[in-house]
Order: sequence, then structure tokens, then C-alpha cells
Amino acid sequence: MTQSAEHHTQQHTHTHADGSVHDGAHDLACAMAHGDLPPNVEQRTLVAVFAAPVASYLMHFGRDAGFHTVLVEPDTTKVTDDIVANADGVASTVDPSFADGRADIVVCDHDRPELGDVLTDALAYPARWIGVMGSPRHSGPHVEALRDRGVPEDLIARVHRPIGLNIGSRTPAEIAISTLAGLIADRNSRPGGFDFPKPPSP
Repeated sequence: MTQSAEHHTQQHTHTHADGSVHDGAHDLACAMAHGDLPPNVEQRTLVAVFAAPVASYLMHFGRDAGFHTVLVEPDTTKVTDDIVANADGVASTVDPSFADGRADIVVCDHDRPELGDVLTDALAYPARWIGVMGSPRHSGPHVEALRDRGVPEDLIARVHRPIGLNIGSRTPAEIAISTLAGLIADRNSRPGGFDFPKPPSP
């Protein structure tokens, strides 16, 4: 814990709308939520593969959540100013400069012909998480694409699909929110949803 955070735990109390008083010494997250402490977020990278509408929203929201954002797009003609505005970096393929153990890689278009090649590259590096967007009602085309390239089954199993929390998302923005929420839940070892641990009895 930093000195400022330790000092804050000794000082901070917050009165809720119902009149109850919350002691920040027992919950630094509350202090961060109220803006009394700067967010203490680990260094992390969000890689959006392919310049699809979802990718733009994903990087936009990801930045706000503290991610370093990278767009991977093999076709430079698809890299527009609008989508680059949300990217901290742009690359033509997945490479080790950003695909390390802090990186979450999200393939935002499962119909692109480069799908197999990009995923093969991604699986060669120790990214924390790799996933492909797509409906759970249909089999993932990435499986056959990777098998055709001789990728072992244990590596293919690293690729998540479907991805995101099940919130009934349909629009690109909703899909991005679902995906990002799922990544944050996974990083925090939480299931997502509305179930929370009950507070201890007084």
C-alpha cells in the first residue's frame, strides 16, 4: 500500500444518502469510487483485432478503464482516423511488443480471411487472454482455421468463444461493454452478474 493510500485509510469516512457512515479504512475501493483516491490499476493492454465498429467502442471504453489500447489490422485501408483515435498503438499483426502476459486479445470480426493467421501469431505469445467474438449458436470458424495451420488442440483451446457477459447485447457499443465487463470480471476472478458476497454481520 502506498503512503498516501495508508494515510487515506486512516482519515477517510463517507456518509451515504441513507445517513450511514462508511469507514474508508475498511474499503479502499469505496474511496477510489468517490474520487478520493487515484485508481490503483495494474498495467494492462487491450488488443482489438480487426477494424470493426465493435473494436472502436472496445478501445474507447477500455482506455477509460485503464487499458493501454492497441489495434491490430492487417489491411491498412481499413485503418480510419475514427478508429485510430481510440488506439494508443496500431500494428499490422500481433507481436511480442504488446502480446505479453498483461494483454487481453479480442478478435472483433470472425469472418475475416486473416482470422487463422492472426490467431496463430497470437497463440505464439504469452497473452493473458485470447477470445473471438461470435454467436454461441454457431460453431467458431477459428477452430478449423487453426487446425488447417497445424496448431495443436491444447493451443486452440486457449481461444475463448463466446466472450463477454450474457447481457443480451446487440449493438456494437453493447457488445463492447459486455466484452470489457467480462475481461474485468475475469481479471478479478469474479463471475459477473448481480450476485455479491453478503456483508459480515455487525
